[in-house]
Amino acid sequence: MGRSTFEGPIISGDNRFGPIRDIGYTDLVQTAFLDFAVTTPNTANYGGASGQFVASNNIPNSNAVIYTPQSGVFSNTGPTKASAPTADTSGTIYRGVVFYLPYSSNITDVIVDVGTLPTDGSVTANSIQPYVSNNFATSTGVYATMAAITSATRGTATYVGTQLPYASATLQDFQNPVVGSQPSWFSQVVVTLKITNTSLTTPTSGQIEVTLRYNQLDMNIGNSTTYPYGNFD
Repeated sequence: MGRSTFEGPIISGDNRFGPIRDIGYTDLVQTAFLDFAVTTPNTANYGGASGQFVASNNIPNSNAVIYTPQSGVFSNTGPTKASAPTADTSGTIYRGVVFYLPYSSNITDVIVDVGTLPTDGSVTANSIQPYVSNNFATSTGVYATMAAITSATRGTATYVGTQLPYASATLQDFQNPVVGSQPSWFSQVVVTLKITNTSLTTPTSGQIEVTLRYNQLDMNIGNSTTYPYGNFD
């Protein structure tokens, strides 16, 4: 099996010029499977820890860095690491996944699949409330709204009011943190999972998969009068 990695949006179709233009963007997917019985970072299915979310796109799962959104303002010192997610307390546990996207991507789906509900061995969670934002969130997120999940099932996102334009073109959150690299920009999508039940402590088992589907949009496509429409395809 071969694999290719390259920069730029992927579009395909039969006619890239003319009035009947039938090209479309490729659906991209990032996902992370969290097993709360796995507590060692850089181990397959690592589920995160108190005050620590998991990074998508790394195999095996690793600890994520959550950056403070810069709102597109360049800084010579690079991005700033945000405060850690709220630590575990009796009754409320936060876990989550951090996705890094090309900025101005179009989010099409956010899916939370609960295989088994988190439990500490004595108390089992009775609610998992996802928040989809560009930072750690404890209330309605910037990008999407999801209902609480109360059983082993699938939860999906909806896009309400001001969330829709942001989900259609994700925010310019932080610049490349690699020293010496070009100041390219990234969007940060954080799916926070608020896991609750009275007296629930740090879970020792339970499995959740978080999936993000999106399209990388073409930022240089121009139009028929100010740029040769289609030449960037």
